[in-house]
Amino acid sequence: MTRSDSFVNWFRSAAPYINAFQNRTFVIAFGGEVVADGKFIALTHDLNLLESLGVRLVLVHGARPQTEARLSARGVQPHYVNGTRVTDALALSCVIEAAATLGFEIEALLSMGVANSPMAGSAIRVASGNFVMARPIGVVDGVDFQHTGLVRRVDAEGIRRRLDDEEIVLLPPLGYSPTGEIFNLTVEEVATATAIALGAEKLIFLTDTPGVMNSRGQTISEMTAQEAEALLKSGQPQPEDVAYYLPCAVRACRSHVPRVHLISRHVDGALLQELFTREGVGTMVMRDTHDVLRPATLEDVPGILALIEPLEADGVLVKRSRVLLEGEIDRFSVLLHEGRIIGCVALYPFSGEEAGELACLAVTPEFRNLGRGDHLLRYVEQQARDQGIRQLFLLSTRTGQWFAERGFLETTIEQLPQAKQALYNFQRRSKVFVKQIPDIAPKAK
Repeated sequence: MTRSDSFVNWFRSAAPYINAFQNRTFVIAFGGEVVADGKFIALTHDLNLLESLGVRLVLVHGARPQTEARLSARGVQPHYVNGTRVTDALALSCVIEAAATLGFEIEALLSMGVANSPMAGSAIRVASGNFVMARPIGVVDGVDFQHTGLVRRVDAEGIRRRLDDEEIVLLPPLGYSPTGEIFNLTVEEVATATAIALGAEKLIFLTDTPGVMNSRGQTISEMTAQEAEALLKSGQPQPEDVAYYLPCAVRACRSHVPRVHLISRHVDGALLQELFTREGVGTMVMRDTHDVLRPATLEDVPGILALIEPLEADGVLVKRSRVLLEGEIDRFSVLLHEGRIIGCVALYPFSGEEAGELACLAVTPEFRNLGRGDHLLRYVEQQARDQGIRQLFLLSTRTGQWFAERGFLETTIEQLPQAKQALYNFQRRSKVFVKQIPDIAPKAK
């Protein structure tokens, strides 16, 4: 594949996401390290692209390294209890100074319009203000946190008005009280509360690590809020920033934010890769659904037959008898909604060839075009990955385009495993599609 072909294929695959994200609100949170390390310049290019595609952006920035530098210059050691800063009067003045300076710097970088650069011709306007009301943490376990606070309320309507005016809203890690006090807040607290108040489509944390890790030290590509909560309760060690952000992800999902992403700030273009590719580069935490996806049992046979028989009669699927289905039930998985089977899929591995056949992917009509087919596809791809299958293939007469849009390439019969070639039905003349299975699972957006 040539470089131009690769670009065209990527751009086409990104089109559904571009359409889905238009006029959606994303809250993006990052620490002061992103600016201190000089990484924000590259990030501005990606933010400019998102803004030009119609995404409504709220940026929440931290200021920890900048605050630490100011305290150090005064010969003062920072004071933390369980990871939370105890903010006395001097520390608060350093936080305010750091946040204000950082805010101006971020606004300046977002205003760049240098010719022949990704920001050329951009006209990004930035709004900030007293959108976050706060209250003091108070005394916890005998420790007075003084000017450290928690979010009391977010002025969602005020933020929406700025977004309606096509402005990017920039929020510092500060909150205000009705009596005129200023409180130091954490970036994750402000971002989470803001995403919930706005009903944001996405909450995105830029982290120091690739994302949530499993017990083997691998990045978990996708998980539900319930799975994230179980992981936290298990006590399995996680990177420090993940330990802060993952509980916020669960809280946001429980409060109806559909997707929360944890992605590395060290990967150039990570934001675009996470949003516009099926595989992504970090961890996505999803709001729990009422669907259950599990291996099929013999008790599921009647439900599967009821689902696939209309498709068999229409010639979309190869006919399977009850006896055949019962004999192969261990190859099937079913998707249930409120206890009713609404989808199924099967995986037939070919031992010794690192190949597997994806078969009988079906969704009942009233649940089509709602992401259930993609859910089944991701599930069977993960099954293949777990079984060491590196190439999935399928035979299709009607639905090849759907699979092609999801990374399958049309090929010839000769590319099938020998055992499958011997069973090929030349009267049916099914087209052959294959897909290489990456090490990291794709995810829904």
